[in-house]
Amino acid sequence: MGFEDGGRPVDDGNRVDPVMNVGGDISGDAGFSAIILAAGKGRRMKSDLAKVLHPLCGRPMLSYPVAAARSAGAKKIVIVIGHQAEQIRVRFQGQGLIFVEQREQLGTGHAVLQAAGAFRDHVGTLVILCGDVPLIRPETIQSLHDHHRMKRATVTVLTTIPENPTGYGRVVKTGDGRAVRIVEEKDASPEEKKIREINTGIYCVESRFLFSAVAGLGNRNAQGEYYLTDIVDIARQRGMEAVSFVAADPVEVMGINSPEELEKAACRITAPDRR
Repeated sequence: MGFEDGGRPVDDGNRVDPVMNVGGDISGDAGFSAIILAAGKGRRMKSDLAKVLHPLCGRPMLSYPVAAARSAGAKKIVIVIGHQAEQIRVRFQGQGLIFVEQREQLGTGHAVLQAAGAFRDHVGTLVILCGDVPLIRPETIQSLHDHHRMKRATVTVLTTIPENPTGYGRVVKTGDGRAVRIVEEKDASPEEKKIREINTGIYCVESRFLFSAVAGLGNRNAQGEYYLTDIVDIARQRGMEAVSFVAADPVEVMGINSPEELEKAACRITAPDRR
């Protein structure tokens, strides 16, 4: 990871220097910064355009989680880009965003690791958002952050309970409700597939823990990727608090993976009773 003139981080490859202070203490600073994952191509969108640049009610999809993070109070916003990286930089230039590049698509954990250099001296809380989840509301981000601080957690996973959880990572919990781990659909046992509470891909995490955890991820799974979801189990193994916070509306945290889902999101945005 290097820095361009003006202090903007640029990726010199896919390797970054991990943050070595690995404590899980909650910062006394009540604020947070944000990482937005926006590196994917989005093959199911049936378009050569990067998924996060697809127009949604006249704006690129990525602009919605950026606006939500800002409205929720994010002090700094780092965007992890990959496919059509330069087009995304140009489209969002002058908006006070920091871009880092994931040159190989090796999973969400690997994507977050690319942001380590941008937070080299950061101590505090990070909210991880997805560039293809445009309906997320500032109020939900604030509530997630508030819950994280109230529980004095190291990791808080935003979850939801859809009618049909097929295809999503399941949240495995202890009897007292603590999150133990997240298991992806392809890696889940028949019993785990019966769990209805799913991972939305949105997290609130203490930065010192986050970058030490993702730097040590393995990829022994069905996808051969470095899963960000594994940080929940890592926190548990280190004796740190990992909890979940349930989003009441599954549509709000819906990821856009097809033109049909993009149209559904547009209908929600233009609905007169949208909260």
